[in-house]
Amino acid sequence: MRWVRLLFRIFGWLLTPFLAWAASFFGAVAGALLAMRLDDPIRGLAVTAVCGGIAGFACLITWLHYLRRSPEIREVLAVTEDGTPDTTEFEGDAVEELPAPSEPNPAGRI
Repeated sequence: MRWVRLLFRIFGWLLTPFLAWAASFFGAVAGALLAMRLDDPIRGLAVTAVCGGIAGFACLITWLHYLRRSPEIREVLAVTEDGTPDTTEFEGDAVEELPAPSEPNPAGRI
């Protein structure tokens, strides 16, 4: 069960960059469809790149705004308000797994 939770956590961490990538791809496709009407191929490439950048940026801003407003989604995806992975659970596990010290070291000996 721990592996399934870790798999979903990794999916949540990768969701933000995947959404930005997918939006920029579809924005570039829309820009390419617009660029077909232009006579100059350099301007067509510029329109494609600008449309892809605008779509990716708009999607990223919208997704981060949604993450900031929805604590439930942040908890499920294990991300913070800015979309970065929330690793506080892993830090807590590492502290709990440390063995307890047996005895204090007398006189600073190793």
